[in-house]
Amino acid sequence: MEALWVGVAFALGLVASRQGVPPLVGYLGAGFLLHGLGFRETAFLAQAAEIGVLLLLFSVGLKLRLRDLLDPRVLGVGGAHLLLFGLLAFLLVPNPPLALALAFSSTVLVAKLLENKKELTTYHGRLAIGILVLQDLVAVGLLGLYGAKELSPWAVFLLFLPLLRFGVGWLLERSGHEELLVLFGLGVALLGGEGFRQVGLSPELGALLAGALLSGHPKGAEMGRALWSLKEAFLVAFFLEIGMRQGLKGVDLGLLLGLLLLSLLKTPLFLGLFLLSGLRARTAFVAGLYLGNYSEFALIVGLALERTGALPTGLPTLALLVALSMALSAPLARFSHTLYKRLEPFLLRLERPGRHPDQEPERLDGATALVVGMGRTGGAVYRVLQAKGERPVGLDADPEKVERHRAKGRRVLYGDAEDPELWERLDLSGLKAVVLALPDLEAKLLAARWLKERGFSGLVAATSFHLEEDPLLKAAGVDLLFHPFREAGERLAERVLEAMAIMGEVSHGRS
Repeated sequence: MEALWVGVAFALGLVASRQGVPPLVGYLGAGFLLHGLGFRETAFLAQAAEIGVLLLLFSVGLKLRLRDLLDPRVLGVGGAHLLLFGLLAFLLVPNPPLALALAFSSTVLVAKLLENKKELTTYHGRLAIGILVLQDLVAVGLLGLYGAKELSPWAVFLLFLPLLRFGVGWLLERSGHEELLVLFGLGVALLGGEGFRQVGLSPELGALLAGALLSGHPKGAEMGRALWSLKEAFLVAFFLEIGMRQGLKGVDLGLLLGLLLLSLLKTPLFLGLFLLSGLRARTAFVAGLYLGNYSEFALIVGLALERTGALPTGLPTLALLVALSMALSAPLARFSHTLYKRLEPFLLRLERPGRHPDQEPERLDGATALVVGMGRTGGAVYRVLQAKGERPVGLDADPEKVERHRAKGRRVLYGDAEDPELWERLDLSGLKAVVLALPDLEAKLLAARWLKERGFSGLVAATSFHLEEDPLLKAAGVDLLFHPFREAGERLAERVLEAMAIMGEVSHGRS
């Protein structure tokens, strides 16, 4: 039975992925198909689905940073959007918790899209993730309200939960980097969920707070990455169970269409609120496009409401709504930068005048080389150029990375290489070279093309991680390609030969 579920989920997930749609849309479709073929959910599938939800909340807790949540744009824009969109949804679904849940955007989808495009640490990426975490906290509050049982007197001891941070962190440090790390994360997530269940509280809240205990720990991010695939695998069971529970029986097509059309207002609403908060049009548009979908948390909240008899519509309607909204949203978010390029003249007119918090540079003040992407490769390029007497300037879309380099006395500016406005306004006079040390191929291609459009006559160099990227980069205007993995191996071989030669001379001298 389990082999059949996995096979059907894989097949429809693969079909969805090949069409540019998130695989989880295929998983929901697999659940509907299996229900139509006469299969029903089992205790095993329900257990696996619950583990997937707990791991999802645990992962959210790991990312919980008070500093990000207290950002006025996260609190202001995120809170205002929840309220305004919730009120609009309430007109179609007169149920406050469900209307509020429909205001959530998909943490799984947005995080995956941002990660695939290497934009998790960009300004718009951090903004989107901060708003998602805020929404997730509200979702956990709703789950706690509708999933809680009679509170046990033992619940008072949960007030001492923060005291466990040191001990749990100590164990995490000793969990290594492989299967023990995954096992430890899984154990903490399940223990947090079960502990809260035993005292009458929502297990989802327990999993989230268990993750929050390790938020900010040096190995917390590594554990989150290690758990990612495991969480995704168990979440497949959740989507399968939703689809297999009732199939497509009782889908309200009128409500489905109305809520699907309503989802098209999510991005414009986010765009308007971001612009009112003083952000640039590009940041507002791209972040809003990522957040323009319904969330898997709407399904989780809907499931909790169904158990209490408070769900005003059938769960199949909700499941199909979430799947379709993701199918519409994902391609738009994937090409957000290209779409902005086309809409830029109109969107720029909506910007508020004055300096923006995400302002990008317009002058480089005598720099002879621009290093775009200040990771390990870009940082090394910067150091060598500076040591050889050049005047390099670094550029990176990660504000924290910019601050770290500045603390070391380096000239590094905030700027997103995929922003056409950056290249249109940036004064390139005096530059002899631009080094594109970016991990994402699309970002390098866009930057190279815009440099070519500007008529930049200096050297354009770029990293290339795969040989099939070479012709694309050369066609975009890159003059010099560097293959980090292959050329690092060649350099290591050269140093080995040098060391062998020296050792041979020493040995010969001694004999």
